Amino acid sequence: MSVRIQRYPTPTGQLAGMPEVLSAIYQHRNIKNSAELNTELAALLPYHSLKGITQAADVIAKALISQQRILIVGDFDADGATSVSLMMKALRAMGASDVGYLVPNRFEYGYGLTPEIVEVAKELQPQLIITVDNGISSIDGVAAAKAAGIQVVVTDHHLAGDELPAADAIVNPNQPDCEFPSKAACGCAVAFYVMCALRQQLKDQGWFESRPLPSMADYLDLLALATIADVVPLDANNRILVEQGLRRIRAGHCSVGISALLQVAGKQAHALVGSDLGFAIGPRLNAAGRLDDMAAGIECLLCEDPNLALDMARQLDELNADRKLIEKDMQRQAMAMLDHLPEQENDQWGICIYQPDWHQGVIGILASRVKDKRHRPVIAFADANPDDNGCDDLKGSARSIKGLHIRDALDVIAKRHPRVLSKFGGHAMAAGLVIRKQDLQAFSSAFDEVCRELMSADALQQVIFSDGELQGPDFNLTLAQTLRYAGPWGQAFPEPVFDGEFDIVNQRLVGGNHLKLTLKPVNSGQLIDAIAFNIDDKLWPDLAVRRIHIAYQLDVNEFRGQQNVQLLVRHLEKL
Repeated sequence: MSVRIQRYPTPTGQLAGMPEVLSAIYQHRNIKNSAELNTELAALLPYHSLKGITQAADVIAKALISQQRILIVGDFDADGATSVSLMMKALRAMGASDVGYLVPNRFEYGYGLTPEIVEVAKELQPQLIITVDNGISSIDGVAAAKAAGIQVVVTDHHLAGDELPAADAIVNPNQPDCEFPSKAACGCAVAFYVMCALRQQLKDQGWFESRPLPSMADYLDLLALATIADVVPLDANNRILVEQGLRRIRAGHCSVGISALLQVAGKQAHALVGSDLGFAIGPRLNAAGRLDDMAAGIECLLCEDPNLALDMARQLDELNADRKLIEKDMQRQAMAMLDHLPEQENDQWGICIYQPDWHQGVIGILASRVKDKRHRPVIAFADANPDDNGCDDLKGSARSIKGLHIRDALDVIAKRHPRVLSKFGGHAMAAGLVIRKQDLQAFSSAFDEVCRELMSADALQQVIFSDGELQGPDFNLTLAQTLRYAGPWGQAFPEPVFDGEFDIVNQRLVGGNHLKLTLKPVNSGQLIDAIAFNIDDKLWPDLAVRRIHIAYQLDVNEFRGQQNVQLLVRHLEKL
C-alpha cells in the first residue's frame, strides 16, 4: 500500500486570541473563526427543521398520554443500543408506563423492521412501534405493522431509497426535503431530537404540571458515545453533542452503565476523550450485538444498580475478548488469501472476501481492518444462516475509503444487476448487503468495475494529512494536554497529526510488534519518547537506520504517576 504524507496549506492568517499552532490546526479543519468552535448547548441546532418531527411527537404524545403500549425496535450496534436506551429512559421519565424494546438478533432476523420482526412484535401487542437507527428502508415491515393495526414512527439517519415506508411519521435528516442542516446526525441524535420535541409538546399540553419535567441533558453521555462509536462526521452540531457528553462524564454525571464500561476498560472518567469512547467503550458494547444479543448491551446501559451494571460490563468485556480472537483469526485468513491471489486479481480496486466459516457478526470489523491495510473499498461476506446447509444467501459488510460513496456504488450495482444484489443499505463509508452465494463471483466483478468507474487512481494512495512540523519548544506537556482536549476530535475533524525528520537514538520491540523509540528532532537537541504500534516486525528494529521521517501525534504518556511527552507514530519512512 502506497502512503504519502501531505501537509495542509499554510493558513494566511491567525484566529484571534489563539496560539499559532492551535490556530493553524483549526484552520486546516475549515474553521474560519472562533465562533465556529462554540460547543455550548445554546449553539445546538433546534429540532424544528427536522421534517416530520412535529407529526412524530404528536403520535407519540397521544400514545403516552393514553398509556398505550409502546415498543421500540432498534439496531444491533452501539448507535442502535444507545438509541434504544435513550428513548426508553426519556419515555419513562416523561411518564410512559408501558414501554419496551425489541432488537432483531442479527443471526436470525437481520437488520431493521422486517415483516418477520413484526410477527415477533405482535406477540407483545404494541399499539405503537418506534424504530430507532433503522426503518427508512423497511417498506414491507412498516406495511406489515400497519396491516396489523399498529402505528409506526420511523426515526433513522441512514440514506433513503427511492421509496419511503408508509409510516405514521418519519424523522430522518437524510430523507428527501428535510431541511435540518446536520445530515451527519447519528441514529441516537435523531432519537434525542424526537424526545426533545415530545417533551415540548407534552409541556405545552400541561402534562408536566403534576409530574417532574425531565432534563434532556441527562442523556448527553449516551449521545457522545453513539456519535463517536458510529463514526459519523463531527460537524459543528455533532461536536457540541460529543463535547457536552464528555463534560458530563468527566464531571461524574454519566449513566451507571457507561460508568461500569469505563471501569472494565480501565479508563478514568475525569480524563476521558472522544477516542476512548471509540476504541474502548464502543467495541465492548458492540460485542454483544456481534457475538450474542444486543439486549445485553442495552440492559447494561439501562441498569441503575452499580454492582449489577459492573457484572454486565464484565460480561461485555469477555464477549469483546472473544470477538478479538475471532477477528484476529479471520484477518489472518483474509490477508493470506489476498497475498496469494494471482497478480491480475491482486490489482482489484474493490475487494470482496469470503470464507464459509467466517463469523457473521465480525465481518464488519474484518472489512475495516482489510480496508486499512490495503486502502481499498472492502466487502467481507459470511454465510447468512451457517446452520442451514441449504442456505443460499451471503451477508456482506462494506467499508469504504475517501473517494467512494459505498452506498451509491451498491445502488449502481443494484440497478445494473438487480438479480445479483438482493438488498442493501447504509451510507458513505459503511453499508450492509445480501447476495446469493452463487452470485459472489459476478458481484465481485461488478463491484470492482463500479469502483474503477467512481474512483480516481489518486484515491488508491493513502494520504496522511499533516498539520506541519513542530519546533523544539513545541514538544512540551502543556501543548500535548491542550491538543488532547481541544477537539473533540473524530471523523472528519481528525486529531492533529504532525510530521518531521528525527534521528533514532534508541529502538526496541515491545509487546511483540510495537516499536519503542527514543528520538531526537533534527531541528533540536532534546530527546523524545515515541511508540509505533503494530509495526512490521520483519523490518524492525533495523539498527542500520539512523534517520527517519514520521507522521505522529503529540501525546501524553503517564507511568507511575509521572507524565511525559510521547509521540504516537502514525507512519514511518526510512531516510
